[in-house]
Amino acid sequence: MERRRFLVKAGGVLVAAGATAAIDAPNVIAQPKYQWRMATSWTPALDVLQGNAQRFGKMVDEMSGGRLKIQVFAAGELVPAFGVFDACSQGTLEAYNSAAYYWAGKEAACQWFTGVPFGMNPKGHYVWYYYGDGIKLWEEAYKPFNLVPRPSASTGVQMGGWFRKKINTIADYKGLKMRIPGLGGKVVAAAGGTVVLTPGGEIYTALERGVIDASEWVGPHDDMKLGLHQTAKYYYYPGWHEPGTTGEFTFNKKAYDALPVDLRRILDYTATAMHTLEFGEYDAKNIVALGKLRTEFKSKVEIVPFPADVMKALKKLAGQVNQEEAAKSAIAKKTHDSYNKFAASLHPWDVMSEAAYQNLISGA
Repeated sequence: MERRRFLVKAGGVLVAAGATAAIDAPNVIAQPKYQWRMATSWTPALDVLQGNAQRFGKMVDEMSGGRLKIQVFAAGELVPAFGVFDACSQGTLEAYNSAAYYWAGKEAACQWFTGVPFGMNPKGHYVWYYYGDGIKLWEEAYKPFNLVPRPSASTGVQMGGWFRKKINTIADYKGLKMRIPGLGGKVVAAAGGTVVLTPGGEIYTALERGVIDASEWVGPHDDMKLGLHQTAKYYYYPGWHEPGTTGEFTFNKKAYDALPVDLRRILDYTATAMHTLEFGEYDAKNIVALGKLRTEFKSKVEIVPFPADVMKALKKLAGQVNQEEAAKSAIAKKTHDSYNKFAASLHPWDVMSEAAYQNLISGA
């Protein structure tokens, strides 16, 4: 009898549970699904950058259980490389992956959200974004354009670029035609150079045909993927112009706000995850590419540091340029001031921690 009572009671619980499940099931099934399109500023040859965008879409799909799918398009497949900002702003796209300094003509403040000449390294940038005013100011700068920005991954400290002729003094920048964006480009222009803004996929042709005399991109892996080692002999370091370059995943505000909160958080947190994944991938692949440049191409490529006097002159110009660009809008000034204040506060700890350790292991 006791066994019968137990079975009857258990059966009742199961029936009740089944009834509850039946009641809840339609709510689960009825959850709406979203299909987004995201365009990038990268050619498919750039396997880290374009691959990162594709990985972003895949992770969002998996974490949302298929409720939010993002179809990713390379530069030129849907819109031109530098057309992604306007397309997303206007609602033609729901999202894009690019770099904020490309939009300096729309808002000068954008340049601080990618990389600042002689500024903070990747760690410093991330700390400013998440624990300073970085993201808040970025959102404020993009609000008039109906966009919601999120930091993507960092490329790390970049290389200084490929040059057809050696840079011995700051005077060698006069008349130099160089592909270099953002605040770094403004510094080159202040040094007497002519700045050309060319999408990554078009740099090889421009440099190979002599349309430009020099170009920077990212580092050994990407630069070799673009074939830049076949177009110029002198490969300079370090990337004074982009010491902590951060990309962006940006969303159309109307499309972003229309998502349930959990899907919005999935987008936000996936963008954050890209920091670790892409940053690490760049280091891993740059190691291999640098080895090839030093062995297989050592007779064709010279890897050389910028002269100290040139660095000193460029740093002085960078300070002047940053002030000039900051004066172009209220949000640019606010961003410039926030960035400088945060960098200054971070500097003593950097000197005592990372810098001191690097000096120790290098024998300095």
